[in-house]
Amino acid sequence: MAQQKIVQTAGRQQLGEFAPEFARLNDDVLFGEVWSRNNLLSLRDRSLVTITSLIAQGITDNSLSYHLQEAKKNGITRTEAAEIITHIAFYAGWPKAWAAFRLAKDVWNEDIASDDAPAEFLREMIFPIGEPNSGYAKYFTGRSWLAPVSTEQIPFFNVTFEPGCRNNWHVHKATKGGGQMLVGVAGRGWYQEEGKAAQQILPGTVIHIPANVKHWHGAAKDSWFAHLAFEVPGENTENVWLEPVSDQEYNTLDE
Repeated sequence: MAQQKIVQTAGRQQLGEFAPEFARLNDDVLFGEVWSRNNLLSLRDRSLVTITSLIAQGITDNSLSYHLQEAKKNGITRTEAAEIITHIAFYAGWPKAWAAFRLAKDVWNEDIASDDAPAEFLREMIFPIGEPNSGYAKYFTGRSWLAPVSTEQIPFFNVTFEPGCRNNWHVHKATKGGGQMLVGVAGRGWYQEEGKAAQQILPGTVIHIPANVKHWHGAAKDSWFAHLAFEVPGENTENVWLEPVSDQEYNTLDE
């Protein structure tokens, strides 16, 4: 399976007239071919290798800023970035790490919550709150956090929602098997299938979601909420995100 195709235009935009061949090599070969080569290395792996190489060379200009931003898009979290740069410091040099941290703080700064509410809620549950769920933020109303609990056998995650946060209507498609299972961990939340009344989720509540059923889940208006999410194995599985849950739909739940 081919790696995701990377489309880059910076070379032509900045050097297209002055150095057109360099621009072509940058956009079409470096990004269009090397970054898109195959699935032996994920985009996340390639980002990790790239930022390590740049920091080791002492390159802490716009190119490192760009690749730190790409690393974030490719799934490297704030805490992982901090650990990566700390590790690099012992091999590439302490001053280089300091310079890299100044750029990394700007890239991941928005992921640092402006209040202590998530930390306070964390004390209510045994699972980690994880990192801001920036990769799926466009499918959520409000802030959420994601923590991988296990990646072995059946992978599952702890998902945390701030009060009022919910994900969009969505469907776990599959031709055989598939679906999802939720287990309430802390706080109070809601689950609703299309055409049915919403179900309250409390710690210990188990929700079985069949494949190909339109639904949403999230926190109550007045409560933080966390659940474990288990993806049920199946054939030809696909998660299809749909429209947001409207305020009108959501605000009637606690009435």
